[in-house]
Amino acid sequence: MNWIRRLIEGIGNYAINLIEEIGRMATMLFETVVWLFRPPYRFRVIFQSFESVGVGSLYIVLLTGLFAGLVLAYQSDYAFRLFNAESLVGATVAISLLRELGPVFTGLMVAGRTGSSMTTELGTMRVTEQIDAMAVMAVNPVQYLVMPRVLATVLMVPVLNMLFNAIGIGAAYALSVWYMNSDPGIFLHHIARLVTVQDFLYSSIKAGVFGLIIGLVGCYKGFYASGGAKGVGEATTSSVVTASILILLSDYLMTTMMWSL
Repeated sequence: MNWIRRLIEGIGNYAINLIEEIGRMATMLFETVVWLFRPPYRFRVIFQSFESVGVGSLYIVLLTGLFAGLVLAYQSDYAFRLFNAESLVGATVAISLLRELGPVFTGLMVAGRTGSSMTTELGTMRVTEQIDAMAVMAVNPVQYLVMPRVLATVLMVPVLNMLFNAIGIGAAYALSVWYMNSDPGIFLHHIARLVTVQDFLYSSIKAGVFGLIIGLVGCYKGFYASGGAKGVGEATTSSVVTASILILLSDYLMTTMMWSL
């Protein structure tokens, strides 16, 4: 019976730790929102976070969008030619990028590049006691370290998402028109006819939620890191994995809610 007891204890400990983590993360989110509207406003720190998230992730996001658009256009053109419906390639690529691939790929790329960087920076500050020193000097660590990073991801990920979509659709247009010999007018006509403002709005909302997940998880894992260099490495790995899983999960939930209305 000992193994049954150990199994139950293990499940119970895991559940307790999970609930504690959710509680600490919710508390950090609440404090972040509160400090967003309270002085002092350190605009220099905020704009540095904007640069780190937006400019720092721009190259990898655009490169991913380029190849996503090319591959999607190539495969769509091949499939639609079997039914003599290749005129729908443009609209299919645009809708797929706006509704799903754009926000998800952008979120995953930013989580891998910027989310891991946030965790490493804050984790290093935690294990070297810089965060504790900041609190001793009457500087709130959440207001100085967490709030600018979360705000930057919430605002910049939607911008990166739209750039991803733009370069993806542009790459699909170039491949379809110049390589697949599709009619450029028909390509653009079906995009204008089938893509709606709702698609752009929902795409931006998704990207904003993904940005909140990336910033909150990245900062939380680094803020509570422990165990020296090894602990920081484990926190960084956990940050990317957790953010990626939450992005995919929230994408499914938001998709079922948004386009089922």
